Amino acid sequence: MSDNQGGVPPQGTQELTVFVQNLLHQMQKRFQDMSDTIIKRIDEMGTRIDDLEKSIGELMQQAGIPEEQLKDDSNSNENK
Repeated sequence: MSDNQGGVPPQGTQELTVFVQNLLHQMQKRFQDMSDTIIKRIDEMGTRIDDLEKSIGELMQQAGIPEEQLKDDSNSNENK
């Protein structure tokens, strides 16, 4: 590794190569971290949506509304 600190561009060709490789490695790590975070949040959102659908289904059962009726109503509203 290079002795170059603080992001100051190096002078020699070999130093420049090491600097660029380190910079690319840092960028790759940041993008991977962001990607992992996004995927985790999408998975959490999917779980929340599943829980919400389950809760709505339970509320519909408690209210005595058949699921088929709601599906028919939503389909007729989408076709308008």
